[in-house]
Amino acid sequence: MTAHFNFDNRYARLGVPFHRPTSPTPVAAPLLLKLNHGLARELGFDVEALESAEGAEVLAGNRIAAGSEPIATAYAGHQFGNFVPQLGDGRAVLLGEIIDRHGARRDLQLKGAGPTPYSRGGDGRAGLGPVLREYLVSEAMAALGIPTTRALAAVATGEWVMRDRPLPGAVLTRVASSHIRVGTFQFFAARRDEAALRRLADHVIERHYPDAAGSEHPYRALLDGVCARQAALVARWMQVGFVHGVMNTDNMSIAGETIDYGPCAFLDAYDPATVFSSIDRNGRYAYANQPGIASWNLARLAECLLDLLDPDENRAVEIAQDSLAGFATAFHQAYLDGFRRKIGLTQAREGDDVLVQDWLGLMAREKADFTRTFRALGRAAEGDETVLAFADADGFGAWATRWRARLDADALDPGQRRAQMDRVNPAIIPRNHHVEAALAAAMEGDFAPFETLNAALAEPYGASAEGSVYAALPPRADEPYRTFCGT
Repeated sequence: MTAHFNFDNRYARLGVPFHRPTSPTPVAAPLLLKLNHGLARELGFDVEALESAEGAEVLAGNRIAAGSEPIATAYAGHQFGNFVPQLGDGRAVLLGEIIDRHGARRDLQLKGAGPTPYSRGGDGRAGLGPVLREYLVSEAMAALGIPTTRALAAVATGEWVMRDRPLPGAVLTRVASSHIRVGTFQFFAARRDEAALRRLADHVIERHYPDAAGSEHPYRALLDGVCARQAALVARWMQVGFVHGVMNTDNMSIAGETIDYGPCAFLDAYDPATVFSSIDRNGRYAYANQPGIASWNLARLAECLLDLLDPDENRAVEIAQDSLAGFATAFHQAYLDGFRRKIGLTQAREGDDVLVQDWLGLMAREKADFTRTFRALGRAAEGDETVLAFADADGFGAWATRWRARLDADALDPGQRRAQMDRVNPAIIPRNHHVEAALAAAMEGDFAPFETLNAALAEPYGASAEGSVYAALPPRADEPYRTFCGT
């Protein structure tokens, strides 16, 4: 049975220097480990065809589907604040763009597909653990309602990848609105290629921000649009306790999606200074620093666009600064609106910000579990405050008195309020210890824990999730949890 893909590859038509034609490197023995049936149908794919031997070969890179124009895209980036003028897809191949059932354009990319012109001496491969990790976490983010790249499939290669030890190899099929990054703009800005920058900006406007095309100042509208999407995205990260871990400019999607799940993780005990990445020794990408880093990254994008914003340099800088100020305003509003809903408020009132921050301060002092504490607050709003046990009982009591008074001013039936809170406070997230256990089992050939965890994470807000083993508190560990890039 032939796997059919509805390709229409606009980015490929931009040509060099935007990308280099690059075919995936065939693997020894492709074996489909996991196919995302729901996403496959959304994309208009034939599930049975993808699960065939031919489908596995396409998803591994051994066979090029009709209409595919495989490329490796070029980009630069600031990595932990240090600028690298050429990065690019070092282990990813963009198969092309497909039009899904809703008429939306989506990228189809193989990650771990072998060396490319941008590999810088690397093997271009991926280990099974990082592939399954990205599958789990990106799909969990989608279920949480957070804009994200998606995982279509994981395929074992039948080969070994050499890192600090031999690892079974795998290829991830990733789906995104696009893979254009802040670093893509930096690539051309570093080369002072204004013509390419303009072509790229026009392409992004057409693909992601079509309303900007009709604006009096389309490139200003583009920058405003990117800032607005990033403000909303990072606010959503904060509201579920997500730490990206490596917010380099080459890991910031112009489309406003979460991308590149390397050293990411979710908070257990609430601590704003939490860092998970093993290489983030100075806490640059700590949980609380994410809004500031997003703003810093957007400033780098604005620098790339200065010549397009206005021919007068001073005026261009003013426009960029206004747009960046808009990010700060939009983030604060999205952050407050989200946390307001998390504590059960449906209307905005003066003083809500202080109420939210005092609650988070109490949680931080108590090292309260981020997910369980917010979920329990819904039950407390319905009348059962015994579910919230704080060592500082007086501190909690004083806050709860203010909170109750605020709830009374926001008149809502307690049952309705609990239901509303449960829709924004998940019962389960990809707990770090469960993710690690699932990956460890998979490395030994047992995929049952991965399947069970993946299925549970698909319904994070449901009442049934509260009784799940995945909602339980994690074991306390003496050593902080650390994650790795998996390259």
